[in-house]
Amino acid sequence: MGSASAFLIRWINFFTMILALLVVGFGFWMSTHNDACRRSLTIPVMGLGGVIFLISLVGFLGAWKNISCLLWTYLIMLFLVLVAIMVFTVLAFIITNTGTGHVVPGARVSSSGLQFLLNDTKKWTRLRSCLVKSDDCNNLSKRYKSLKQYKAADLTPMESGCCRPPAECGYPAVNASYFDLSYHPVSTNVDCKLYKNVRFVRCYDCNSCKAGVAQYMKEEWRVVAIFNVILFIILSFVYFVGCCARRSAGGSDTKARGR
Repeated sequence: MGSASAFLIRWINFFTMILALLVVGFGFWMSTHNDACRRSLTIPVMGLGGVIFLISLVGFLGAWKNISCLLWTYLIMLFLVLVAIMVFTVLAFIITNTGTGHVVPGARVSSSGLQFLLNDTKKWTRLRSCLVKSDDCNNLSKRYKSLKQYKAADLTPMESGCCRPPAECGYPAVNASYFDLSYHPVSTNVDCKLYKNVRFVRCYDCNSCKAGVAQYMKEEWRVVAIFNVILFIILSFVYFVGCCARRSAGGSDTKARGR
């Protein structure tokens, strides 16, 4: 079992090192991308790739040379990663399953426990600039050629909350990206005054937009949380195999000292 474990650890970490280099390369590509939103993720992505590469290198060398101290270091680092994944996953499930749960009228989006994060002015300003550059709202008129198609469309929470005024305002839609604002809003909702038929304004400062983004984040975090559960199971298996390899290396060291 010991030699087989060491062999398995070597190859697992060899392929993981290759994967880590690809992650670092992807981070470097992001740093050269014109989109400032993607460039802001460069350091976290490259940092993640660097950590994965370091852990994999330690595990590979420890299993290849049968060095017990390196395998101990590898197992400790891997254990910390497992703890971090578990904590993040638990927090993700807690955050995405708590909140006020009320529906923003006319926007067909729900707010959640994530929305409090969006009330920070600096955070929202950065996120808002990404939403404007995404062109999701401007592409609606290209996707839905007629007003009938647009009214029948099933918009995403972000499209519904950020690209148009809440339905309760009563502004008639001229097309998918333009509303007749000459009408007096029938609602006192502050979002009715915030919406403008301007590409860089829309309803990006509306509460309905923040609720839509919160709903989107809630769905995305759930996907990430599920992925983390799968990753935790896989890494737990690798950790178990690594323990077997370390035990084998420890036995080899004891025999060598006995001689």
